Amino acid sequence: MENYTQFLFFLFMLLSVGFVAIVFVLRWVLFFKEGLAWDGGLAEFNWHPLLIVTGFIFIQGIAIVVFRLPWTWKCSKLMMKFIHAGLNTLAFIIAVISMVAVFDFHNKQSIPNMYSLHSWVGLAAVILYTLQLFLGLCIYLLPITSAYLRAVFMPIHVYSGLFIFATVIASALMGITEKLIFGLKKPEYKHSPPEATFVNVLGVLIMLFGALTLWIATRPSWKRPTDQAPGSRQSNGGGSNGAKQELSLAGCGATDVHNPESSMEARKRNWKLDEAGQRSTM
Repeated sequence: MENYTQFLFFLFMLLSVGFVAIVFVLRWVLFFKEGLAWDGGLAEFNWHPLLIVTGFIFIQGIAIVVFRLPWTWKCSKLMMKFIHAGLNTLAFIIAVISMVAVFDFHNKQSIPNMYSLHSWVGLAAVILYTLQLFLGLCIYLLPITSAYLRAVFMPIHVYSGLFIFATVIASALMGITEKLIFGLKKPEYKHSPPEATFVNVLGVLIMLFGALTLWIATRPSWKRPTDQAPGSRQSNGGGSNGAKQELSLAGCGATDVHNPESSMEARKRNWKLDEAGQRSTM
């Protein structure tokens, strides 16, 4: 791997920022808010930001960069696919539980659902993530899928994964801002009470975690080396004969070009044809 020390630095920053963000959201719901419970009240709603940050952001981010960890390159590609799929499945389950918590809270408190931009973007992210997970499992883990289909779908799979992750980050930032605007009354959000400042820092941490994840996931020099296919090994094994044949063919081409006798004969033939052509015109 190129720039291995730089990779370790960014990975350390990614994990540190992620853990600190989880601590911040725990501090927010346990100290500034009503704690955690499953009773249809505000304490049930508090599961939503905690599970989103823990599962849909942190675990999904780790699932994105897991292929970039150089000490996993000795593992088989199939094993890494299972780890990648397992982390994404865990993030999906946690995200679904967080959605159940917020919908259950809204219904019991007679609060309308799906009226804000945050709810629209968040639900769209969950739906796209579900489709992404389903197609990924079917295409890359089922043995009946052709290698051609996997290769064609790979750029779409990578792009959509990064797009969904960025959408989750954006939705989370909108959500915590919406919660502060609606939840802070005395003093209000605009007066920057301690809770507002604390949660604003949480938003910066979430944004930084997303930026670090996308940076690590998009560096070409940190990409997992492509596994060598069996066909390529066989072709390499017989490479000496192929090389000899290519050299012999190249030598034949070079002989035609650089052989003085053949070039002289070509001149003579051209001269004769020119002379015959002049006579015919006369």
